[in-house]
Amino acid sequence: MKDLGRTAEFYETLGFRLGNSADGRLTCYVNWFWMTFAEQADDSTEAANNGQGVATAIKVDSADETYQALLAAGPKPDDEPRKRASGNREFTLRDPDGYQLIYFSKK
Repeated sequence: MKDLGRTAEFYETLGFRLGNSADGRLTCYVNWFWMTFAEQADDSTEAANNGQGVATAIKVDSADETYQALLAAGPKPDDEPRKRASGNREFTLRDPDGYQLIYFSKK
């Protein structure tokens, strides 16, 4: 993460609760699930590769309703909800560092 403040603001918009934030780390919670982010220097090779190949799947009651709620809150998903081969409906949203959040609802 290049900017933990920006990351905190983004995840709060998604409904996450902020937890510990000290020593260049930030933990965000929603229900029983949490993610911890660590700040990286701008010149880090790892920072340049943030988000590549990393996806978090988040099950919701309705991908369509969640999509509309996100649009109303400000974040712009990469795509609209669509039916996948599995029968699930899903769409993708990227966080400020490029990490993919895949929202899906079961068939």
